[in-house]
Amino acid sequence: MPIVTVQLLEGRTHEQKKAMVEKVTEAIVETTNAPAEKVMIIIEDMPRDHFATAGVLASEC
Repeated sequence: MPIVTVQLLEGRTHEQKKAMVEKVTEAIVETTNAPAEKVMIIIEDMPRDHFATAGVLASEC
């Protein structure tokens, strides 16, 4: 059973997340031959002040 964890900065809509999990599931099925009903996806929404690049918080961009 493939388990995929996706970390995203907060702010994506329900529709965007739905589209993403559909495409990620499709990619996992195509590349591993796992049945779609066995693909699990965990979405972790991250506050923008919990992520930084090059010493700058995403909340400051």
